[in-house]
Amino acid sequence: MKLPAWISATASAIIAVMPGCDYVNMQEMKPGITTQAEVRARMGEPGFVHWNDDGTATWEYARQPSGTNCYMISFGSNQVITKIEQVLNDANYGKVHPGMSKDDIRRLFGAPGTKQVFNNLREEIWEWRIEGMPPMDETYFMVHFDTDNGGVKKTSQRVQPKA
Repeated sequence: MKLPAWISATASAIIAVMPGCDYVNMQEMKPGITTQAEVRARMGEPGFVHWNDDGTATWEYARQPSGTNCYMISFGSNQVITKIEQVLNDANYGKVHPGMSKDDIRRLFGAPGTKQVFNNLREEIWEWRIEGMPPMDETYFMVHFDTDNGGVKKTSQRVQPKA
């Protein structure tokens, strides 16, 4: 079924503006000041809520599969932001080590853009679109899980040149 042109145009405009909205929202939200209610009003419902050991929450806003960001917004017991982090970054890629669980990886990077199982390799690969070099190419960070034990085997990256 083909969508009417105005629906396609509207959807494209919304998708094009979303990164700009995130940029504005991230500038407006401040640790120690902005509340959960204000975050919800600006960003919408989180894609996932990670519960911390101390009973506080970290909200996940993954922009996959088309975006290159995942924001983790942590709150204190007073429901005010304590930390805002864009977690798809080199420092976090370096934290991945063999044996980490899928829960550990989800906590570190947020929801992946894609998941694929390769039975012949005994691997499940989670993939995130990330900012790359050169910026016009599409760059992906991948975590390879062992399907036998569920733990991380390795990580890799791939670059898909724009045609």
